[in-house]
Amino acid sequence: MKDFSVSMALVDYIPVIFFAIASAILMRGLYNKMSKCSFAIFAAGTINIVSAGALKATYKLLYAAGICDFDALNKMFFPVQSIGFLLAGIGILTMLCSKNKENTLLAAAPPVFSGTFVFVGIMVAGLGLMNTVLCILSVKLKKPALIILFVLSFICSLCMGYLSSQDFAEASMNWIAEGVNVIGQGSFLAGTLLLHKNGLEGLKLRVGEKHD
Repeated sequence: MKDFSVSMALVDYIPVIFFAIASAILMRGLYNKMSKCSFAIFAAGTINIVSAGALKATYKLLYAAGICDFDALNKMFFPVQSIGFLLAGIGILTMLCSKNKENTLLAAAPPVFSGTFVFVGIMVAGLGLMNTVLCILSVKLKKPALIILFVLSFICSLCMGYLSSQDFAEASMNWIAEGVNVIGQGSFLAGTLLLHKNGLEGLKLRVGEKHD
């Protein structure tokens, strides 16, 4: 038996909403700086992340309400979210690395993933890429203090990676994880809002051009 409650499940939606809002702000602010390919990869990644979080919260809500134990929603969370972070990180990084022309990516055969460690690794890589680029943009906007928010968000996400390996059958572990997640995604949202407020959309980069 898992010690979930309806209130716990509802709180689990909060960081998902925070991240969804922050992602929408970033997509609007970075749209004219990304190639079609970069934007598509970044958007796909953020959609994966939001979907994974929403499905996990829905799993808890269904379980806590006594409707059903839809374990497939629980099991898909880690791989879907991890791949989402990796895609988002790659998408936002290519914004800085791309030339002033459309990038063409060659399709590669998908790798075979096995084990939690692999997903932790790609999630950390994606998070690292995404937060690093946002820190660079903070400096370009002459708001280096915003780096603190993105670093805090990254640290909280790393803590979530550790907490995911613990026993989530206990209510205490779920509340701790949700608290860390709310702080992490809240910091990410705050940093994103401040980037937008301080001119992210109008920022001129040396590379990248508006796509149709």
